[in-house]
Amino acid sequence: MAVHAFAKSSGRRKPLPGGASNHSGWRAIMFLLPSWLLLAVFFFVPILLTFYFAFTNLSLTGTSSLATKFIGFQNFVSMFQDPTFRISVIKTIVFLVFSAVIGQQVLGLLLAVLMNERHRVFRSAIGVLVIAGWVTPEIVVAFIFYAFFSDGGTLDTFLSVFHVQPIAWLYAFPMVSVIIANIWHGTAFSMMVYQAALGDVPKEILESAAIDGAGRFQRFVRVTLPMIKGSIATNMMLITLQTLGVFTLIYSLTGGGPGNRTMTLPIYMYQQAFSDYQLGYGTAISLILLIIGIVASFVYLRMLKVKL
Repeated sequence: MAVHAFAKSSGRRKPLPGGASNHSGWRAIMFLLPSWLLLAVFFFVPILLTFYFAFTNLSLTGTSSLATKFIGFQNFVSMFQDPTFRISVIKTIVFLVFSAVIGQQVLGLLLAVLMNERHRVFRSAIGVLVIAGWVTPEIVVAFIFYAFFSDGGTLDTFLSVFHVQPIAWLYAFPMVSVIIANIWHGTAFSMMVYQAALGDVPKEILESAAIDGAGRFQRFVRVTLPMIKGSIATNMMLITLQTLGVFTLIYSLTGGGPGNRTMTLPIYMYQQAFSDYQLGYGTAISLILLIIGIVASFVYLRMLKVKL
């Protein structure tokens, strides 16, 4: 009797499979709906509008500001016929390669290796100094390096001790100046990525390689680097995308000049969109910037043979 009653009660409590799953599904949708709405409003809609405006004559002034119309690939045709755009692409690639791919990447890895297995006090002191540059806002970094490279600034004052004549660094070597400033500002991120990656390398493997006769450099090249190639690819992609979007630092230091010598794509895009009021043209330039970032990311993954 008791067993029969328990079976009956258990049967009454058993939910209907179809209704329960449908009810749970609707509840999940309701919980996720606010997130989807936020993504749609602040992510997907701006992306779609960016693609649309790149193919229009959208402007802040003139007749096109009152009646925006679709013009197809005219913005892109004008862009590739503009010599300033071609200069901007070259300057962007130079700035990207020397300040991010070589500068931040190599220096960050070197600092991480030098700090690996060092005394905690040494790591903390160096880490604070390097990270201080990373957390400093770009506009502050720009003023720091303007004071450093300007006529009669810190660098000229230091070189005068060795009887070196003052040099107008921001005029004579503008691209070198902004590259050095960006390396100083962004190296800490690469250092932290590689510190975490080096900490995950099993010490047993390194010890086995040392027992087999591998020197420190051989262990680093043949054991450590292959094991952290995923971190290398990730870091290269992140600093590439960050460097492609650097605007405040360059604009505050040189304004894209003198002439077009530091005219990267973000500076050129800003001038076209907000100085010449051609928003459609400026949006088309932003798509080219996006394509450069995507191509660079796939090249990194291909070179390092990392799977997503």
